[in-house]
Amino acid sequence: MTWRIGALIAVVVLVVGAVAAVIVPRFGTDTIDRSQPALLQSVRDLSQYHAAAGEFQVVLDIENDVRYVPAALAGKRTLFVAAGSVNAYVDFAGIEEKALRIDQEHKTVEVDLPAPALDKPNLHQEKCYVFAQERGLWDRLTDMVETTDQQPFYVAAEEKIAAAAKESGILAKASDNTRKMLSGLLGALGYQVTFAKAD
Repeated sequence: MTWRIGALIAVVVLVVGAVAAVIVPRFGTDTIDRSQPALLQSVRDLSQYHAAAGEFQVVLDIENDVRYVPAALAGKRTLFVAAGSVNAYVDFAGIEEKALRIDQEHKTVEVDLPAPALDKPNLHQEKCYVFAQERGLWDRLTDMVETTDQQPFYVAAEEKIAAAAKESGILAKASDNTRKMLSGLLGALGYQVTFAKAD
């Protein structure tokens, strides 16, 4: 009895989806944007020097498997392509006065340079998309009436890109670029710059 009810529901969903697929395109749809303008919530001072950035791409291969049910009936496997960037920066907000040791007589400056850090990955929405997808019969029917939530793919992509950024070497590049920036800035004032701490 249960399987008959399930089969009936599947047939009804299939018929409704097919009818909607035929009727909606004939009438057409209009998009009306009634959104309010963006409002400024707050303004804050920035003390970060963004010294390097990396561009990353990842292809996610994620399968949602239904236990004890053949993949032809239920389950989904998705290939999701995502691209994004990660900034590496040095934050001067917490630097103390003693971190700069200036010798006016010899025109030298010794700097304790803060270690660089990574920003949260910035995904490029226009470059994130489902490349391929395999779905069981039940998932195909469900997707006809429900919108697939892609948020888990974006979350997984951010985690993968963040992990790749840590291993990419952009932190070292940011540290090197920050040293060059400070050396050039203070050098233009006639000071020779040295850095006391390695990252």
